[in-house]
Amino acid sequence: MSPKIIVLWIYIVFLEVGGLMGFLKGKSKVSLIVSSVAASLLILCNLGIFAYPHVADIILAALLVVFAIRLAKTHKFMPSGMLLVATLVVLVLRNVHLS
Repeated sequence: MSPKIIVLWIYIVFLEVGGLMGFLKGKSKVSLIVSSVAASLLILCNLGIFAYPHVADIILAALLVVFAIRLAKTHKFMPSGMLLVATLVVLVLRNVHLS
């Protein structure tokens, strides 16, 4: 299995756990729904269902924007800032040549 695929699987789990925590702690149905939809789309990318190789990167870039907007609104590092950093790390790792 490619390191790019492994990195994305780890991120998918992280994203879904984050949405679940947002739902359990903050009663945010939106967090749960958005994280589940994004995780589902990324799963489809990882399984090769989407024919275009950069769909996952586009989804990650969209999540970067969402987390940056949330961080700008709340000025709280948790959870938006942490997810912003994690998403940026995953996006960079997917686009460097990992062996």
